[in-house]
Amino acid sequence: MSKVRKKRTRFKKTDRVWQLQEAKARFSELVTEVERDGYQTITKNGHPVAVIISKKEFEKMQSSGNSLLDFFRQSPFPELDLDIKRNKDIGRDIEL
Repeated sequence: MSKVRKKRTRFKKTDRVWQLQEAKARFSELVTEVERDGYQTITKNGHPVAVIISKKEFEKMQSSGNSLLDFFRQSPFPELDLDIKRNKDIGRDIEL
């Protein structure tokens, strides 16, 4: 009975997608690639489920300090009169 060996393929520098089981098995390498190449996507059953980013990128995102109000103030359409007041309606009654 012959054994069939599956050849393990190395991720190229440009590959940024990892299957979940491979990411778990090679987590140290995944972290190294995140630091060197940027974010990495992890898939489960062929669908993207997570993105790993470096601490540096995370801190950059956190330090942006832009609130939703700041976003609206920087709008390229300041002449638009948006009614962004909250509706005071308390909702509807339902039976439980």
